[in-house]
Amino acid sequence: MRQPEHRPAPGRGPARAGSARPACGRRWRVATRKGRHYGTVLVDVEARRPVDLLPDREGSSPVAWLADRPGVEVVCRDRTPFFAEGATAGAPQAVQVADRWHLWHTLSEATERSVAQHPRCLRALVPTVLAPAPAPAPAPEPEAVPAADSHGSPRPRGHRFADRTRDRHAAVHVLLTAGHSRRSVQRQLGMTYRTVKQLAGAAMPEELFTGQWQNRPSVLDDYKPYLADRWSEGCTNAWNLWEENVPLDYKGSYQRVRAYLRDKRTSPQPVIARPPTPLTVAGWILRRPDTLTETEQLQLKAVRTHGPEIDALTSHVRSFATMLTAHQGERLPDWLDAVRQDDLPSLHTLAAGIGRDRDAVIGGLAQPCSSGAVEGHVNRIRMLKRQMYGRAGFSLPRKRLLLAS
Repeated sequence: MRQPEHRPAPGRGPARAGSARPACGRRWRVATRKGRHYGTVLVDVEARRPVDLLPDREGSSPVAWLADRPGVEVVCRDRTPFFAEGATAGAPQAVQVADRWHLWHTLSEATERSVAQHPRCLRALVPTVLAPAPAPAPAPEPEAVPAADSHGSPRPRGHRFADRTRDRHAAVHVLLTAGHSRRSVQRQLGMTYRTVKQLAGAAMPEELFTGQWQNRPSVLDDYKPYLADRWSEGCTNAWNLWEENVPLDYKGSYQRVRAYLRDKRTSPQPVIARPPTPLTVAGWILRRPDTLTETEQLQLKAVRTHGPEIDALTSHVRSFATMLTAHQGERLPDWLDAVRQDDLPSLHTLAAGIGRDRDAVIGGLAQPCSSGAVEGHVNRIRMLKRQMYGRAGFSLPRKRLLLAS
């Protein structure tokens, strides 16, 4: 492994005069014991091989490297600011091209965020498309109704608190009937005298089902409709819902909200179809329309019908896809103007970032250059790093990468 150290380093000299091969810059990451350091790998796009490895990702390193090679005509890069600055200062004559994969990846993330901002459009899909027509429910039989038992108890048998009260009431009355005093019953059953007195004074255990067994008004009653709406939207975290209720003048505790949501979780819920996730709907929007199944096309059409924002989002994404595949970079300014006219904050953020690097994005949409070959070399660098157990400096991985190429 140490033999490459004794071999001469690959040349750093200027490129051959008149060379028109484009260079592609891409950062690679190496983790050391103290932290993380980043370098820059430069790849010949035409030959698909690395030409140099720089020890950092500062703008000065690519500037010096490109300045020694005036024949570079095209620089394919991602939209990282220091790569843009380095390419502009080091090769002002070169055309900068933004990588198409990174453009589409950024648009995909913005699309998913935009869909997630309109959950009501997704819930509207359930009864109209996904959920089948409900069958008529049979008339409930009288014995199937969970009514009170034969003693008129407000709790049917099987409730653990009610059953425990009945058992304790029966045990106390058995001992009292046998002639034991209340103090004796207290000692034998391990209860407090107050509890024994309360159980002994009740002729039937149902007389003790008061207080917690009754539907008393709660401080949470006025906020239950809001909690039910948020629950149906998919927000089931008790702490988040409690924090949302505090600005609404809710004076109760977090424990009360948690207990209310616990009852909703444990109570039987009707089996209904769940709305599609934002990731699923974003996948329908990002894929080619002819690759969608008939069901997916109907579902996407229903979502677009219930949400004008989703409809506008779909139109913008497909227009960008046409520019990307047909190399129509000249249409980008019109696309940016159309995006700014709709209420799509996530796409507005994307448009602002593209506007700051418009020339490189137009070049990426219009030219076939891509930094796809760089990803393979980045993986090779990581493999070399692991083979040397992270103990080598910068010069040895650089020599192994360039000599192997």
